Amino acid sequence: MKIHIIEDDRVFNKLIEHTLKLNPDHEVIPFFNGKDFIKNLGDDPDIVTLDLGLPDFTGNEILRKIKRYNPEIDVIVISGQDDISTAVHLLKEGAYDYITKDENIKERLLHSINNIKKQKSLKNEISQLKTEITNKYEFKHAIIGDSPAIKEVFALIEKAVRIPNINVSVYGETGTGKELIAKTIHYNSPRRNQPFIAVNMGAIPRELIESELFGHEKGAFTGAITTKKGKFEEADGGTVFLDEIGEMDFNLQVKLLRVLQEREITRVGGNAVIKINTRIITATNKDLAEEARKGNFREDLYYRLLGLPIHLPPLKDRRNDTLLLGQHFLKAFSKENGLNKVELTPKAKKKLLNYNFPGNVRELKAIVELAAVLTNSNQIDEEHIMFNSTQGEIELFSQELTLKEYTEKIIKHFLKKHNNNVLKVADKLDIGKSTIYNLLKKEKDTSTE
Repeated sequence: MKIHIIEDDRVFNKLIEHTLKLNPDHEVIPFFNGKDFIKNLGDDPDIVTLDLGLPDFTGNEILRKIKRYNPEIDVIVISGQDDISTAVHLLKEGAYDYITKDENIKERLLHSINNIKKQKSLKNEISQLKTEITNKYEFKHAIIGDSPAIKEVFALIEKAVRIPNINVSVYGETGTGKELIAKTIHYNSPRRNQPFIAVNMGAIPRELIESELFGHEKGAFTGAITTKKGKFEEADGGTVFLDEIGEMDFNLQVKLLRVLQEREITRVGGNAVIKINTRIITATNKDLAEEARKGNFREDLYYRLLGLPIHLPPLKDRRNDTLLLGQHFLKAFSKENGLNKVELTPKAKKKLLNYNFPGNVRELKAIVELAAVLTNSNQIDEEHIMFNSTQGEIELFSQELTLKEYTEKIIKHFLKKHNNNVLKVADKLDIGKSTIYNLLKKEKDTSTE
C-alpha cells in the first residue's frame, strides 16, 4: 500500500509518517508542500493524506488535481479545524474521509486506511470474479458442440451479442440449457459489466411476483417494512432473465407489457415513475404462440417478447455432441472433486449414443458424473452408465432402427430380465430357441474379433 503524506507542519508530518510506517506493508513518502507532491503524482499512490492548510495550494486544488489524474486514489483530508460545511464539500468533491487534528487522529487515520484496504480488496475480488465469469461464459467455454443444430444456435447468439438492446426469447425442452444461453449472451455483450438478474416465474408465489419484479414502497402491504427495489431496477443497464415466462399470471402480463412499451416501472404502493434500461431475455419450454392462440398468454406481449427467437434443439437432435459434452462434464467433474482423469470406453460411448436422453444435457451430465463415481479405474465402461430403466424402455422405440435391430434389442432386453434363460425368453416372445442362440453366437463372434 503506497501512501503519500502532504503536510507542511514538519512535526505533524513526522508523526503521521511514523504512525503509518508501524505497518511494514505501508510504503510511506512524505511531502511538505503541494508543488513537490504534484511533481511525484506519477508515482501512483494508493492513498494520499492531505493537509488543508498548505502554503502553496489550497486543499480543493490538490484534491481536484488528484481526482483528475486518477479517481481511484483515495484522499484522506486532515484539517486543524472541525468545519462541517468544509468537510461536506470535500466529501462531495471525492475525498474519502475528513479527519481533524486532535488526540484521536492516530486511531481515526489507521481506521480510515484499514477501511480503504478492505474496499480495495473487495473491488479486486469483484473485478476478478467478473473476469472469471466472463471467461466462463465465452462461447468456447460455455457451449460445447459442433453439430449442425448447435451451430445454428451459435449464429443466433452472435447476433444477440452484437445487438445489446434487442429482446431475446429462448425456447427448448427442459434440460437443454436455456439459462446458459441467456448468460452467454449477457456476458459477451456490451452489458457484461452490469447485473444479470434471473427470475424463475414459476417459483415465486403469485401474490409476491409483482413486488419481486417492480419493487414496493414501505407500507405498500402487510410486511412491507422497508422500500425494496424490484428485479428490473436491480438489473438497470444489464439483463433480466425471465425463466418459465409461460407460467406468468395473466393479470401481471398487462403490467409487463407496459414495462416493455414505456421502459419504465412503478413500484407497488408508489406513484413515482422509474425509467429503466434493461434487456429482457425470456425462456420457456412451452409453445407461446400456441398458448396465445388458446388465450392463455397475451398475444401482444408474445410479440413484444419474441425479439430474436432462439430454439434450442434437444440432445437427441444433436447426437454428434453427446460424446463431446460427456467428456467435457467428466473433465470438469474430475477436476472439481480431485479425481484422476477418466475416459469412456468404446462400449460406454456406444451406450450413450444409443440413448435418446429425455432429460437432455442435464440428464447426460448427471449420468456421466455418476459413472465417474462408480468406476474404480480410469475408465468408464458400459456397466457404469446407468439409465432410468423405464425411460430406457420407452426410448427404445423412438430410435430409427431396422426391424432386425429392434428385434435384437427386444431379445437382449428379455434375456437380461430373465437372467439369460433362453427357454423362458423363447416362450415369452413366442420365437424359436435357435433365433436366440444365433443372436448370442453373433454377439460372441463379434466380441472375439
